Amino acid sequence: MTQHAATSPRLVLDPPTRQLIDAIEADPLAPVTAGIPAPGGYGKTTVLAELARVYAAAGVPVLDIADVSAASGATLGAAVPGAASRAAVPGADGALLVDDAQLLGPAQLGELAAIVGSGRARVVVAYRPWPRSAALADLADALGRAGAQVSLAPWDRDQIATHLADRLNVTQSMIDFTHVQTGGVPRFVGHIADALARGAGWLEQPDPQVPRSVLDALRADLDRLDAEVERFLLAVEAGVGRQVELLGALLGRDGDALTEMMDAARATGLLGADGGLLPLARRAVAVLVPAERRIGIRQRLAEIQHERGGPVLDLARALLGTGVGGAGVAAVFQAAAGEALSARPALAAKLFAAAAAAGTPVAGVATGWARASARSGDLDRALRLADQTIATEQAPPADRAEAAEIAAAALAHRGQLGRSAELYRWAGPGFPAAFAMIGLLGTGQVDRVPAADPAGSPAGQSPQVPGSPTSLVAGSPAGSPTSLVAGSPAGSPTSLAGLPTFLAGPPTLLAGAATLMAQGIHESITGSTTTALAQLVRASALLEPAGHGLLLPDSPAALAALVGVHSGELALAESVLDRATMANLGGSLLAARHRLLAAWIAMARGRMTVAREHLVLATRSVRVLEPRDWLFAVALDVGLARRNSDLATLRRTWSQACEAVMRHPVDLFTVLPLGEFAVAAARLRDQARLRPHLDEAWNLLAALGSPPLWTTPLHWSALHAAIIAEQPTAAAEHAEALAGNAAHCAYCAVLASAAACWLAVVAGEVDAPAVEASARALHEAGLCWDGARLAGQAAIRTSDRRAMVSLLNCARVLQGRPTRPAAAAPPPPKAAEPAARNHDVLSEREREVAALVLAGLTYKQVGDRLFISAKTVEHHVARMRQKLGATSRAELFDQLRQLIRS
Repeated sequence: MTQHAATSPRLVLDPPTRQLIDAIEADPLAPVTAGIPAPGGYGKTTVLAELARVYAAAGVPVLDIADVSAASGATLGAAVPGAASRAAVPGADGALLVDDAQLLGPAQLGELAAIVGSGRARVVVAYRPWPRSAALADLADALGRAGAQVSLAPWDRDQIATHLADRLNVTQSMIDFTHVQTGGVPRFVGHIADALARGAGWLEQPDPQVPRSVLDALRADLDRLDAEVERFLLAVEAGVGRQVELLGALLGRDGDALTEMMDAARATGLLGADGGLLPLARRAVAVLVPAERRIGIRQRLAEIQHERGGPVLDLARALLGTGVGGAGVAAVFQAAAGEALSARPALAAKLFAAAAAAGTPVAGVATGWARASARSGDLDRALRLADQTIATEQAPPADRAEAAEIAAAALAHRGQLGRSAELYRWAGPGFPAAFAMIGLLGTGQVDRVPAADPAGSPAGQSPQVPGSPTSLVAGSPAGSPTSLVAGSPAGSPTSLAGLPTFLAGPPTLLAGAATLMAQGIHESITGSTTTALAQLVRASALLEPAGHGLLLPDSPAALAALVGVHSGELALAESVLDRATMANLGGSLLAARHRLLAAWIAMARGRMTVAREHLVLATRSVRVLEPRDWLFAVALDVGLARRNSDLATLRRTWSQACEAVMRHPVDLFTVLPLGEFAVAAARLRDQARLRPHLDEAWNLLAALGSPPLWTTPLHWSALHAAIIAEQPTAAAEHAEALAGNAAHCAYCAVLASAAACWLAVVAGEVDAPAVEASARALHEAGLCWDGARLAGQAAIRTSDRRAMVSLLNCARVLQGRPTRPAAAAPPPPKAAEPAARNHDVLSEREREVAALVLAGLTYKQVGDRLFISAKTVEHHVARMRQKLGATSRAELFDQLRQLIRS
C-alpha cells in the first residue's frame, strides 16, 4: 500500500473539492466515485493526499494502481463484471486513489473503468486532460456517469493570501506579484512562497524579478516536455500563440492535430487562461531553454511569416542582436524595417543594420536605412548612406533621387540650407522642387536654377524618373534655361513678382503641404503677411494626420511660427506650435525645434520661467542639438540672460553664441537669433566678431528686395544694439528703416512708433503719453518685456515727477506687477529717534532698492529690475545712509536688514 505524501502547496480548496472531502469524512465507508481532471500543478496530488489522510484516519485501507495490477488478471476479470462477492472488487473494502492516470497503459485504464462501472467501490482518479487516449476517454466517461467530476481551478487572490499567510507576514504586494506571475497555479504559488520565505528583499526592488531558485524549480517540468510541445511553447513565448495558421506551418499540423497539440500544451499548466505563457513560465522558458533552440524557433517563425506575406516586426525585433544570418532572415529584417519606418524610425534603423549584417547588400537597404537614420536623429549615418547612393552611378535613378531628398533634409537641419536646396532641385520635380524653392529663397539664391541639358536632365545631375518631366518650373521646356521665379530669365536680377507652379507629382499630403509652404514663404517676401500665415498654417494642418512619419527639412508649423513672431501674431504662432507638438509633426527630428520656438514666444512675452522650461525640455529631448536648433537654443540663453540682467551668464554664453553663428550659415530663417546676438554683442562691446555675419544677413535681405516682414525685426534689434553702443547715427538709420516699413502691417507700424520713442527717450525728450502708448502697443503686439523696458527707461530719464510715476506704473502693469501711488516725502528723522522708528523713514522705492541691494545685486542689476539707472540706485543708497545716520556701509546694511525684516 502506497502512502500519499502532501508534497504540493498547503491545502487550500475551492468549494466543490471541499464538499467532496467533507462528504467522505462524514461517511468514509460509503461508495465514492470521482474524477479530478486538471492541468499539471493545479493540486491534484494535494487533494489525493488529503483524501488518503481522511481514509487512513477512518481505518479504510488506501490503495493505488499498483495494488490493482497486483491482483490476478483472471480473478479480476471474472469478479468485476457482476461478481457476487464484494471482496472480489478492488476498492470495495478500501479506497482506490489513482494519480496521473493519463500515464497508465490501456490495460490498467480498462481495469479502472471496470471498477468504476461496478458502482461498489471507493475510487478517486486524478489525471491531466492530455495525453487523452481512447482508454482514458472511456475512463473519464465512466467516472462522469458514476460520480462527480471535480475540476480544479487556479487560486484567486484570497486563496493565495491564505496560502502565503501560513508562512509569511503577508503584504498586498506579495499577493499581487504572486498572482500576476503564477496566474494562481498552486504549485507555482508554492515555489514563490518558498522564495519569499527565504527572504523578500528581492520583491522590494523597483522592477522585481523572481529569483533563479524559482525558475530552477520549473526545470523538471520543462525537461519532461514532449519535443513538439516544447516547440509549441517556444512559439507561444515568441508571441504567436493565437496565430493558428503560423503555428500550423511551424509544427506541420493543421485542424484536429493542431488542436490536440494546443490541448497538450495547456495540460502542462504553464499556460494562462488567454493561451499565453504565464509570466513565471515565460521567464523560465527564456532562462532555462537553450538559447539556440529559442532563437531557431523565432527565426523559423519569422521566415514562415515573411513567406506568407504577414507582418514580421515583432518576430524580427526579437532576433536583433542574436547574430543570426542568411538570406531568409536578412529578408525578414528588411521587411520589418519597412514596417517600423513610419512610427519607429530608430528601431527601423537597427533592423536595416541587421539586414545588412545578415547578408543583404548595403546598396539594397541604403535609402531606407538613411531615411530611418535621419528621422531618428542620426544625421551622420544618414548623410553617409545617402551620399554613397548618390555617388553610385549604377544605382537605380529612383534610389539616387530619394537619397538626394534624404541628404537635403538632413543638411537643412545642419543649417546648410543652400546645399539642401541644390540637392532637392537635383532630386527632381514634385515636393522636392517646392522644398528647393524654400531653400533658395531662404538663402537669397532666387536666380540660381541650372539649365536643363538637351536630353532633358538638369545639366547631367538629376536622376529623373523615366517618363517624368525634367524641368523644375512648369512652362520651362526641357533644354531651355529655367528660372525659379516666373518672369525672371536665368542670370537676370532677382524678381519676385510671381510664384512658379511646381510640376505635378503624386497628389500626396506631403506634395500639397510642400507647395503651400513654398507659396507661404514666397508670399511672406513679396505680398501679404496674412496670406503667408494662412498658407503655412494650412500646410501644417494638412500634415498633422501623417506628418509624424515624414522626413521634412523644416515643419510648416515652425515656418508659420517664425512668420508669426516676425509679424507679432504670437497667439497664432503659439497655437500652431501646440498643435504640431500634439501631432508629433516631423517626429523626434523636429520636436526640439517646436519647443525652441515656443520658448522664443514665451521670452518675447516676458514669461521667462516658461521660456526656460521649454528650453530645458528641448535640450533634454535629444542627445545633441543640430546646428540650427543649437543656434536658437544659445540665442535663448543669451536673450534670457540679457532680460534678467545676468551679465555673468551672458558673458559665459557669449563664446557659445559666436561658435553657433560660425557653424550655421546665415539664412532668412535665422534672423531672430542673429538680432538677439547683435544686442548682446553691443552689451558686451564685442560687435566686431558678429559684424561679418550681420553684413551677410543684410546682403541676403537686400537680395530678396528687403522684405518688410523679415527686415523689420532685425532693424528693431539693430536699433537697440546701436542705442546700447551709443551710436546715435546708426540708431537713427534703423529707426528710419522701421518707419519706411510701417505701412506693411500693424506690427511694423508698432515697432516704427516705438523706435521713434526710443530715439527721443535716449535724447532726453520724454513725451510720457506717447511713450506709454508705444509701450502698451508693444505689449499688445506680444513684446511685453520690450514694452515694459521702454516705459521704465523713459521714467528714469524724465525730470517730471508726475510723468516718472506714471511711466513706472505703466512698466509695472506691463510686467504684471501692481501699481504704486506716489510716495509723499517723509519728514526728517530726529537724531534721538530709536532705530525701530526708522521703518517709516524710507519711501517705498527706497525699501525696494534696499531689499535688492541686500540680496546681493549690483547697482546696475537693481536698476534694470526697477527700470531706473545705476546712478539713481546709487543716489537712493546715499540718501538712505543719510536718513539713517549710518557712518559706514556695514552699519547701513545692518540697519537696512532690521528695517526690511520689520
